[in-house]
Amino acid sequence: MNLLRVETHCHSVQSPDSFNKIEDLIRVAKKRKLNRLVISDHNRIDGALLAKELDPDLIIVGEEILTTQGELLAFFVQEIVPSGLSPEKTIDILRDQNAFISVSHPFDRLRHGWEQSDLKKIVPLIDAIEVFNARSFTKSVNEKAADFAMKNNLAGTVGSDAHTLVEVGRAVLMLPEFHDSNSLRQVIGKGERITRYSSPMVRFGSTYATLIRKIQKATR
Repeated sequence: MNLLRVETHCHSVQSPDSFNKIEDLIRVAKKRKLNRLVISDHNRIDGALLAKELDPDLIIVGEEILTTQGELLAFFVQEIVPSGLSPEKTIDILRDQNAFISVSHPFDRLRHGWEQSDLKKIVPLIDAIEVFNARSFTKSVNEKAADFAMKNNLAGTVGSDAHTLVEVGRAVLMLPEFHDSNSLRQVIGKGERITRYSSPMVRFGSTYATLIRKIQKATR
C-alpha cells in the first residue's frame, strides 16, 4: 500500500510569527517528499487558500484557532473561523463546514495549553488531538497528550508546527489515501508517526518575526 507523507501543522507568512512565503513552503514540501501539507495559520486562511490555488494536490486548507480555553487545529476549512469564541461555538462552526478537528499542543502551557477538565468536555466533539509537536520544549507535554488520547480513545495527529522553512516535515503522519475530512476520519487511526524534535533555536525565528511585525505596525 502506498502511504501519503502528511505534514499536519505548518505556518505561512500570513501568521504573525512566521516569514514562510507560500511559494517557498510548496517548494520545500516537495523537496522533502511531502504528499500533503496542512497550512494552519493563526486565525486566518487566506495564505492556505492561495497555496491551494497554486498546488491543489499538495495543500490542505487549515487554521489554528484560539478559543477562550485553548487552541484548536482544523483541516479542510472552507471559511475562516474567528478567534476568541468558546471551544463549543468554534467546534459548531467547524462542524458546519465538515472540517476535521484536532487540538494543537494541548498540554503546552507556554502555548495556550488546555486545562485537562476543559479538554475532556470536548472529547466527544473532536476527531483527534496533537500527540506530538516538534516545537515542544519538553517531551512530557507530548507524552501527556499521547496518554490522554489513548485513555479517551482519540486519534493522534503530529506536526512540526513549522514557523521556519527548516522545520517543515520534522513530524509527519504516514497515512493511506484520503481526499477530504470524511475519508481522513476513516484512516487517521492507521497513521504511522515519524517524529523528530526541532532545535529550541527555531523559536528565535518566530520571535524575530513577531518583533518585526510589531515594529512595522507601530511605524505605519
